[in-house]
Amino acid sequence: MAVTYIDAIHQALAELLAEDDAVFLMGEDIGGSFGGAFKATKGLAEKFPGRVINTPISEDAIVGAGIGAALAGMKPILEMQFADFGTLGQNQMANNAGAHFYRTGVPVNVTLRMPCGGTPGGGPFHSQSLEALFAHYPGLHVFTPATVADAYFMLKEAVRIPDPVVFMEHKFLYRWLKADTWQEENPLPVGKARIARVGKHATVVAFSAMVPEALKAAELLAQQGYDIEVIDLRSVKPLDYDTVLASLSRTARLLVVSEDFPYGGVAAEVVATVASMGLHLLDAPPLRLTSHDSPIPYHPDLWREHRPSADSIAAAAKYLISY
Repeated sequence: MAVTYIDAIHQALAELLAEDDAVFLMGEDIGGSFGGAFKATKGLAEKFPGRVINTPISEDAIVGAGIGAALAGMKPILEMQFADFGTLGQNQMANNAGAHFYRTGVPVNVTLRMPCGGTPGGGPFHSQSLEALFAHYPGLHVFTPATVADAYFMLKEAVRIPDPVVFMEHKFLYRWLKADTWQEENPLPVGKARIARVGKHATVVAFSAMVPEALKAAELLAQQGYDIEVIDLRSVKPLDYDTVLASLSRTARLLVVSEDFPYGGVAAEVVATVASMGLHLLDAPPLRLTSHDSPIPYHPDLWREHRPSADSIAAAAKYLISY
């Protein structure tokens, strides 16, 4: 039976609660029969009484309480209803969770689950991809799973490591992405990128929901005789530049795809690092393809035009190949 991306997250949460009494969940409307805005925690409050805690509508308080619990030896998993609202807990994550080990030598084992990215009709306050914002701060890990297997394995790993982790779950993938053999996979180490498709004409680097789009683009281009390599970063902090540079040594062309805004994003960081470390590998200028530098529109058709798609990724890759 096929398992969805959100099924894998739900199973990981259930297993973490069962395996370790120090693990507990906090978030808005995650307990009781509601089970959270996207039902990731549905049924867990009944199975684990007192360990799936509804909170007031205050992201700053949720993260602050989670940090305090982590310092007391607990392993809180905190849910933001939308990643957009995570900015309200940014001060706590950046200045407390991220900096605490540096100041004191005491780790902060807190995991912040962030439903991120766009969906039709989500608009500017429920559709942002804010991984670059949190990746900017020292001390924070930022995971961006793009497969059902990684949604499961990386969430379990996020809770097991002693550092604070921002876990970006793309809402579009929740019920769209499915897999049959996901638990049989051997998980890669955290911080190691995955070569999702081997190719020779250009390298497309992507993460989160842009990985399926990049793979669709590669299939479109294969019908035209182009062979595209697709790299799934899996996490953007840490970021596996070794795999990216090794790919470029074979393809000599780089396209980085991100659903985030262009200015100061992960795509810009990858392009800048490759330009400084691997410029000699390139036969064409490195390109980035992102959403537009504007608020995210509500209308589904405008939203689809706002973000990269398989067609726009294929067009950008063809431009690189013909450069």
